[in-house]
Amino acid sequence: MPRDTTFRDLRAFLDRLRRDGDLAVVEAPVDPRLEAPEIHRRVIAAGGPALLFTHPKGIDGAPAAVPLVTNLFGTPRRAQLAFGERPHRLIERLAGLVHELVPPTPGKLWGARDLARDVLKIGLKRSRRGGPVSEVVERPPRLDRLPVLTTWPEDGGPFVTLPLVYTEHPGSDEMPEGGHNLGMYRLHVHGPAETGMHWQIGKGGGFHYQVAEARGEALPVSVFLGGPPALILAAIAPLPENAPELMLASLIAGGRLRLSPGPGEHPLVADAEIALVGRVPPRVRKPEGPFGDHYGYYSLEHDYPVFQVEALCRRKDAIYPATVVGKPRQEDFFIGDLLQELLSPLFPLVMPGVVDLWSYGETGYHSLAGAVVRERYKREAMASAFRILGEGQLSLTKFLLVTDRPVDLRDFTATLEHVLARTDPRSDLYLFSNLSMDTLDYTGPTVNEGSKGVWLGLGDPVRELPREFRPKVDPPREVTGVEVFCGGCLVIGGPSFADDPEAAARLVGHPAFEGWPLLVLTDEPERAAASAMNFLWTTFTRFEPAADVHARDRRLVRSHVAFEPPILIDARLKPGFPDELHCDDETAELVNRRWKEYFPGGGVEMGDAEKGHLD
Repeated sequence: MPRDTTFRDLRAFLDRLRRDGDLAVVEAPVDPRLEAPEIHRRVIAAGGPALLFTHPKGIDGAPAAVPLVTNLFGTPRRAQLAFGERPHRLIERLAGLVHELVPPTPGKLWGARDLARDVLKIGLKRSRRGGPVSEVVERPPRLDRLPVLTTWPEDGGPFVTLPLVYTEHPGSDEMPEGGHNLGMYRLHVHGPAETGMHWQIGKGGGFHYQVAEARGEALPVSVFLGGPPALILAAIAPLPENAPELMLASLIAGGRLRLSPGPGEHPLVADAEIALVGRVPPRVRKPEGPFGDHYGYYSLEHDYPVFQVEALCRRKDAIYPATVVGKPRQEDFFIGDLLQELLSPLFPLVMPGVVDLWSYGETGYHSLAGAVVRERYKREAMASAFRILGEGQLSLTKFLLVTDRPVDLRDFTATLEHVLARTDPRSDLYLFSNLSMDTLDYTGPTVNEGSKGVWLGLGDPVRELPREFRPKVDPPREVTGVEVFCGGCLVIGGPSFADDPEAAARLVGHPAFEGWPLLVLTDEPERAAASAMNFLWTTFTRFEPAADVHARDRRLVRSHVAFEPPILIDARLKPGFPDELHCDDETAELVNRRWKEYFPGGGVEMGDAEKGHLD
């Protein structure tokens, strides 16, 4: 793959995938309601190609006005191809220059001229003429003629799943008018000209709307579909608030981003496939959801603002891009990990005490992260932990493992063993209650609220981790199974939370588990211990630190809760948790029956979508 491959728009990327034999074209008519998403899930489970559906139906059941493409980034290779090597090299170069140019000298500045040339190439290129995206302008818009996906059987309706939502700050005392945000916020289609606007807490577009709503004004919004792949990476990057995502997209693409006039107040991304132009009025809310999300469960119905679409702009031969989220690993996983790799050289610059940082996509990213930090004096590690938990989107992290010695954070099993071998839970485990939580995490007492935990494992090992379960006494009869996940960690099956909510507090002190620093109580021990991915997903998406961390004993020492090991995480499903995502039997049978219609030439493997990568 050429190191500087860039793609001006979606179709240029599709042309490359077609030449590489990494695009499958489905000419059979396909319903975007449940059928196309299940095809997508089975292909991604097998590591298969991108999918171009040439004859999808629209929301209204009639043939859609445009084709549908999914699974664009569903393998590490395609994700890397879409965004290229340039951003990696440029960010590494930027990070290196911070040290090289201190103190600055003419010679050092001259040595950095290559970076100056790259920076001069980026920016926005505005045209007075309409771009390809405005070849067709529909007023009133007909969203029901688009192949918008309904991905799971209990979803509240069709959702736009790859929208690039552009807003501008309406102006305030804190910020002059015009600062922009480009984010990816799903859109529940309510009707031919109306969608929801899923602005979760901590999102830049939502902050813009709050300012507009406080002034009693509607917020102008433009939503782009397709365009340069760099736009997608820029939209989901955890940039500081008010950082210009369009400039990041230009930086990733290695050239100026083309903008053209549109029918609304904002210019349009000229090379997008589709643009929705309209407004979000103040103090108007409608129920949005349920929606099967990337945690692997349904996010439940809640009221969200409403996007009133005034015009639909598109190319004459537009292609509608979409994705499907669910239990790991799905398409968003490969983009998320690539983004972490891309930004990792900047972590030590933004957070000076942080050597390395990794959030685990198997947990939905916000549920668990690991960090290697500097410990130059006692408890400096906590300063870095607080810095991580106060930094942009990282502030939504629910649980953080911290060490000061080298370890490959991407290897979760090695990281957990590393921490368990070094920790003293009496002084190294911290729980913080009554805090904000990721909107999609339902383990807390109410939406957007919950708790956080930090677990330190510093210095040299203080224990040899047990690796075989050889209890001195038999486990209690209520234990349905015991599995060793890794050194120092046992997975225990027990009664359901609904039947016995006190089982966790009772089991943690049983002598059968003595010597094991970490216990996990779960409804399905064999599944949880089968792999690191299974353990991550079944554990960290199902517990809330303040409510579900137990210890053999706990004492208050100088207002600090000292936890006497072992520590037990209660990862059983609790009453009120949303349902796990499963395909319905009717759709599964339909896709089984029609597989050869979709791919008459063969060559596309049908993976196990139910298991996915959880094995």
